[in-house]
Amino acid sequence: MEPGDEAGGRWIREWGTAAVASRLRGGGEALPGVSEKRWAGLLARAAVADAERDLGQACEAGARFVVPGDAEWPGQLDDLGDARPIGLWVRGRAGLRMWALRSVAVVGARACTEYGAHMAATLGTGLAERGWVVVSGGAYGVDGAAHRGALGAGGATVAVLACGVDRPYPRGHTQLITRIAEQGLVIGELPPGEHPTPSRFVLRNRVIAALTRGTVVVEAAHRSGSLVTARAARRLGRHTMGVPGPATSSLSAGVHELLREDATLVTDAAEVVELVGDMGELAPDRRGPVLPRDLLAPAARRVLSALPGHGEAGVDEIARGAQTTGDDAIARLYELRALGYVERHGDGWKLTRQAVISVRGGRSPR
Repeated sequence: MEPGDEAGGRWIREWGTAAVASRLRGGGEALPGVSEKRWAGLLARAAVADAERDLGQACEAGARFVVPGDAEWPGQLDDLGDARPIGLWVRGRAGLRMWALRSVAVVGARACTEYGAHMAATLGTGLAERGWVVVSGGAYGVDGAAHRGALGAGGATVAVLACGVDRPYPRGHTQLITRIAEQGLVIGELPPGEHPTPSRFVLRNRVIAALTRGTVVVEAAHRSGSLVTARAARRLGRHTMGVPGPATSSLSAGVHELLREDATLVTDAAEVVELVGDMGELAPDRRGPVLPRDLLAPAARRVLSALPGHGEAGVDEIARGAQTTGDDAIARLYELRALGYVERHGDGWKLTRQAVISVRGGRSPR
């Protein structure tokens, strides 16, 4: 059966795998929920299925077959109901169940921009450095950048393929997927030797969504398959996140649509972990640079702000501007003079060049 076949999943749930396989092999009356034409197609496929061949090819590729009930099976895939994979082919030494417990999906456009590739790689690196497993689809663009970011940080990453795990796709990522299999995991629903199709890519996305705690979309057009992953994650109760891009970029239009719905805007790995992580894993506060004048006492800042940007001012004028007394203004002016903010010229006071830059936020007055 094809991945995500809910009729087949229902049969397995009600009668068990062995009984369904026997019925398909025997070619008897159709099981409920499918047409005669569809049943004939399933019988034709069952007639040429060869489990021994599949297991042999998997063994040659260093892969194993994991099914529900096995110690390595990730229980969160059961959230897919009857669309749950019948089993997963797993290539790599790590244990899938344990890795999936602390994983995040990073997906996006294949034909991404330099910005999208940079953000995906940065997220992959940051998540790996924080001990999170990065899950993606092994494709060109955002997927590949996220995988490389995690690998470059010496972290863990999982590629979920829409074909056999012994057949890297796309061909241009053969080296990358081989590297993932060595340092991480390559998984898929289809037996060895199977090729990808458009429908298999779409159905593969539900596994990415279910396997992880949340999905981050970096770049996606309105019809991107990444949006399928994000919306599947939302239906499953997982966190859905988006990295904003230029408002004029068509490759960010799908992400912005998600953000207008109920996805959460994120800009780095710390913000992702704040959502999907444990209580207390908070992203740092975002603040602008602290200027020297920010460290002044409030009374001194008011006096400093009361001085004109050009020329001098008398104590009485400065006191009125700072809403204080003349004696207090003089005291603050001498404090500011010691710090290099003001200088005295006869009976008047003026800002130094340092103070002009500080008061104007780094810009000299015109």
